[in-house]
Amino acid sequence: LEMEGNQITLDSFEKGTDNPAFSSEGEKRHYEDCGGPCSESREERREGKGRFPSYCRKALQPASKAKHFCKAHAKVLRRVILGLLGVAYLCYFIAACYLNFQRALALVVMTAVVAFFICWDIFKKHCGAKVLLLLHPIGKCFQKSWQWLKWLLWVALLAGLIVWLALDTGRNPEQLISLGGFCFLVLFLFACSKHHGAVSWRAVFWGLGLEFLLGLFILRTTPGTQAFQWLGDQIQYFLGYTTAGSSFVFGNTLIEEVFAFQTLPIIVFFSCVMSILYYLGVMQWLILKISWLLQVSMGTTATETLSVAGNIFVGQTEAPLLIRPYLTDMTLSEIHAVMTGGFSTIAGSVMGAYISFGIDAASLIAASVMAAPCALAMAKLVYPEVEESKFKGKASICISSGEEQNILEAASNGAAASVGLVANIAANLIAFLAVLEFINAALRWFGEMVDIEGLTFQVICSYVLMPVAFLMGADWADSPLVAELLGIKIFLNEFVAYQQLATYKKNRLMGLEEWDGNRKQWISERAESITTFALCGFANLSSIGIVLGGLASMVPQRKGDFASVVLRALLTGICVTMLNACLAGLLHVPTEVGDCAMFFSTTNFSSTSYTMYTCCKQLFASSVLQNGTLSFTGSWAEQAESMLWLTECCGHYNHTSC
Repeated sequence: LEMEGNQITLDSFEKGTDNPAFSSEGEKRHYEDCGGPCSESREERREGKGRFPSYCRKALQPASKAKHFCKAHAKVLRRVILGLLGVAYLCYFIAACYLNFQRALALVVMTAVVAFFICWDIFKKHCGAKVLLLLHPIGKCFQKSWQWLKWLLWVALLAGLIVWLALDTGRNPEQLISLGGFCFLVLFLFACSKHHGAVSWRAVFWGLGLEFLLGLFILRTTPGTQAFQWLGDQIQYFLGYTTAGSSFVFGNTLIEEVFAFQTLPIIVFFSCVMSILYYLGVMQWLILKISWLLQVSMGTTATETLSVAGNIFVGQTEAPLLIRPYLTDMTLSEIHAVMTGGFSTIAGSVMGAYISFGIDAASLIAASVMAAPCALAMAKLVYPEVEESKFKGKASICISSGEEQNILEAASNGAAASVGLVANIAANLIAFLAVLEFINAALRWFGEMVDIEGLTFQVICSYVLMPVAFLMGADWADSPLVAELLGIKIFLNEFVAYQQLATYKKNRLMGLEEWDGNRKQWISERAESITTFALCGFANLSSIGIVLGGLASMVPQRKGDFASVVLRALLTGICVTMLNACLAGLLHVPTEVGDCAMFFSTTNFSSTSYTMYTCCKQLFASSVLQNGTLSFTGSWAEQAESMLWLTECCGHYNHTSC
């Protein structure tokens, strides 16, 4: 066979004849077909780079060189950019402080916190090993004396606590009831312990100690109170931005009048923000810092500590995702701790919904933070470690970042993920409220058979759980309503309970009469605070299915282990929220009533408020009717307008003086 034209025959193939397309003639022909110089070398064609004309390649050469330069000097460029940004922020910071330091105080605090952690990381990276080497001899001496030093320290702490409690409760003896309730709940959980002899008392005492210190800082110190109040206010302002999106989608009328369109969009917004923070690594950094503190103080393993720390910010099914690769090898005690952490706290997304109800934001944040060490401590009290953990002594574990490619995808995924949560909440509210109404109707029917009027699920809860509410520190008069809310939270869910608590709070702030016949319309400020802490957790019967479903989907082969500890974890979670409530009752400081005479002189009595109700009660209490003449005692006797103010108060409230 021979070559015919441009075709390659079998004979020519065997003789090794070249393809004419790659011959000089073929090249010339290709030149002509291109209509001019195609400027393609053989090497460029083989690499697939000969598709662009030469002028395109020349135009792209500066960009290519710039790209290679950036790759070669990436570290230097990164430092230069960060340095420029740092200088720009420093200029902005100085300008803000110079113009109005009081206004820039929050910026100063945030900058100081970030600067501290950056300096700490730099110091640990460059000088940490040297400092540890220098402190090693001191550590050895301290370790030798630790056996008697730790007992001396515990005795000193116990003595200081007893002295402080004696002085503090001397002014408000009702606080002792909360202290008694706290001790009772700890003893009750110890009685329910799986292995009494294996309890790690270090974890228990450190956990309760951290909870107490956090509560003391948040509820009693001025910086702590102001910081958490400021944080709560900022979250409220931040959640207010939800209106921009929900009003555009649903219209102003719906978001003002319909609960679903008013509250549930907040969950979408909050979920979106949390997803962005996860993408940026902020949440991982924060969770790791908190878990490190709990781990080194309480001696718990890295996996269970990390999950419980994550529960401060995310829900009971999201937090275990942080330790998903390790769930297979975790002990039953560690799994119990993970579940307890989920039952003892609430997710940040639903916290936004509760804040929108009118629940105090600072109290909700404080309850979530305080619950973490308490949950870990009580989990180790109820289900102590008796197995050999594979994670014992492991300093840290890896937290995976999100799979999103950019911040927009993170925001979109966060919003999309919340749709299921929103639908779940809406469906549960419809179902639970309907079931509650049906149960109440059935109970009323059964009650009427034996001449018992008004028998409802809430009434049963108010009687059964009334002693528990009283032990937490609620007044005896408020205990039935607090117990009712506890029952709704445990047997239905905390969403419904917080709605009812918000109604009571609204009635109090509006200055309504405390009693409407035999029905109490609101509870005291102290009882409100206690109840807010007691309801702040996912510990209810409906959460059992959520927890089991979430964990079993991650590790299907351990479904039996999860089911074996879930009820014990639920009981522990319920008690943790009650322990938080006891601590809130112990540390609660009554709000001081201002100068009522000054208040009356500046108000127009057209509407009522809690301040007006309190001042009118004071005025009623000081009025004395003798021989048909009305007079006043105390400071009210010196006020010329006391009779006029009494008349105005009688227009709003009923009293014998009227």
